[in-house]
Amino acid sequence: MRNPLTGQPDRQLDPVSPAALAATAAELRAMAPAWRAADRGAVLTAFGEAVAASDDLLSALVADTGRVGESALERQIVAGMIARWVRQAPALLAPPVESAASLPGVSVSGDTVPYELAGVISPWNFPLLLGLIDAIPALAAGCPVLVKPSEVTPRFIEPLMRLVPAELPLRIVEGDGATGAELVGLVDVVVFTGSVPTGRRVAESAARAFIPAFLELGGKDPAIVLAGADLDRAASAVLWGGTANAGQSCQSIERIYVEREVHDEFLALLAGKAAQVGLTCEGGPIGPIIGPGQEDVIAAHLADAVAKGAHVHTGGAVERHGGGHWFRPTVLSGVDHTMRIMVEETFGPVLPVMAVSGADEAVALANDSEYGLSAAVFAATEEQAMAVASRLAVGAVSVNDASLTALVHEGEKHSFRLSGLGGSRMGPASISRFLRRRAFLLNRSTAADPWWHQTKG
Repeated sequence: MRNPLTGQPDRQLDPVSPAALAATAAELRAMAPAWRAADRGAVLTAFGEAVAASDDLLSALVADTGRVGESALERQIVAGMIARWVRQAPALLAPPVESAASLPGVSVSGDTVPYELAGVISPWNFPLLLGLIDAIPALAAGCPVLVKPSEVTPRFIEPLMRLVPAELPLRIVEGDGATGAELVGLVDVVVFTGSVPTGRRVAESAARAFIPAFLELGGKDPAIVLAGADLDRAASAVLWGGTANAGQSCQSIERIYVEREVHDEFLALLAGKAAQVGLTCEGGPIGPIIGPGQEDVIAAHLADAVAKGAHVHTGGAVERHGGGHWFRPTVLSGVDHTMRIMVEETFGPVLPVMAVSGADEAVALANDSEYGLSAAVFAATEEQAMAVASRLAVGAVSVNDASLTALVHEGEKHSFRLSGLGGSRMGPASISRFLRRRAFLLNRSTAADPWWHQTKG
């Protein structure tokens, strides 16, 4: 496995064997009855506190990703997420209130039944967060979980597994794509986060196994900046939204549409701020490119844009420091939708800015995408921003900010178009994905022979 800081392989992947994976799945299934009866909140609380306090886990995340600030924030967000689910789960898991049915004397009540085993296949850009963002609500629901993180970032697995209480039915295994494919056939519901091509394969495998699949896939998130918006605030927000984790996030801002009368001012503000943001190896916040070969995708998108007339204001080239690949925040202008950088997922800290005539053109261009994950809108008033936000074909819109879905997990949302499939991983609906509802139809009628029993010869 390649170290993102040195660019050199420093560890061999040790995939779990198919037999060992099947044994782990069987072990988790055997734990299910006890877990459903356990004080799940207490066990999860202990786990969350251990995650928050583990320096070994943090060090492993830094080694996996080469970044420092985002890894500390990732650990903090996960600990908070666990605490939030412990607080919210009891009310969300309460049985439905009995109610009268349409038939006289008949009532409806019910309960929920967790799936026996959930599988999670997670990516490399946020190893801890995306490994647990679906696992924690599943566990809170009473569902054991088997996680297969990306083979690019497996170093965090061992320190995390040391923190798992004995009674917590959570297992995180090391493996590659073949391991993930095996996992789908061993579980009762699968959650996948990653690319569209791999997501398609997971969905097809899940269909063959006749199990539900929840997919969170790629994004090409737009930001819209209208005249009258606070341009300084918008520039800061867009810069953060497009360069956090070196732009290696599905909800990164990857294209910006700015109303023409404020385009030049916004562009100057954004470029000026971007030029001041340094790399981690220089003491700045921008970490290295994590995924193998991702630097080639970024460079190809940039070369295509420049060849078609785009102008580079900051950054603009892959750099090598200590053997790793780095990319400074790169601001472009003179872009349009003939360029790959405006229509394909770049997954790097590149901010292409396009002038538009107004809100209508901005909305049309923002919606001109095969993706529909999230977006951002900046306007003079909240009402104006909301009017634009309601026209965007995406699952979440940050209003007068950017990429808030990275930090705010309470809002239920669905992925539009190729950005995903299935129930919301955010908000209260997240936990219900791991439950099957069972109805009890109670006939309390005093009639000896109700009308629906009667037959006529």
